Amino acid sequence: MEEGKYFESDKGTPQGGVISPILANVYLHYVLDLWFEKVVKKQCRGEAYIVRYADDFVCCFQFKSDAENFYNALIKRLKKFNLEIEENKTKIIPFGRFAEENSKRKGRGKPSTFDFLGFTHYCGKSRSGKFRVKRKTSRKKTTAKLKSHKQWLQSNLTRDIKDIMNRITRSLSGYYNYYCITDNLKEVTNFVNEVERLLFKWLNRRSQRKSFNWDKFNLFLRKYPLPRPTVKVNIYKLREEISHIL
Repeated sequence: MEEGKYFESDKGTPQGGVISPILANVYLHYVLDLWFEKVVKKQCRGEAYIVRYADDFVCCFQFKSDAENFYNALIKRLKKFNLEIEENKTKIIPFGRFAEENSKRKGRGKPSTFDFLGFTHYCGKSRSGKFRVKRKTSRKKTTAKLKSHKQWLQSNLTRDIKDIMNRITRSLSGYYNYYCITDNLKEVTNFVNEVERLLFKWLNRRSQRKSFNWDKFNLFLRKYPLPRPTVKVNIYKLREEISHIL
């Protein structure tokens, strides 16, 4: 079933189906994970790692030649099991401690970024000036979530104001639980500000007189306060907790 319509198929897995991630984990464990550990890593000149979630994965290589060899081997490996990569979402990029320095030396500005699990991963530095991978909510996910808020407000504008605020509060709480991680608080705060602007706009549409100005709207938010974002997960403390499996 997709969007309420039945499609008969004996191949693949249904997009958005609850069983799809489970089937992907079972299938790719043998097709990809074991192959990477037992074959690919042994053929690499340098270090190599894979991080996979369902059918989405990122591979890291110390040397560019290893990455290129793996890319070519991956296409053949997947084809053997009736799978293929999504070319528009697959790329080899320089990333890591030396990426920014090398990029500037070649006159290319900032190094490339990549999206994984709803986050844009980019090269950054800690307060002490040391390299570290930073993450922020991907623009695609932010845009989609704001669009869903707008559509919901538009469809439920005549509902009781308490119901509207409870719905937005629950939605923001869920958003915080996923996206409020180290280095991403600024992006989440910007998202909340956009949600507040949408709310201000649509509450004014409840009345032809546009009775809300920003001062009145701020008073309204004092009565019905929205939760503020705080860091829920410290990536680097978490790393210490799972160091035994790294």
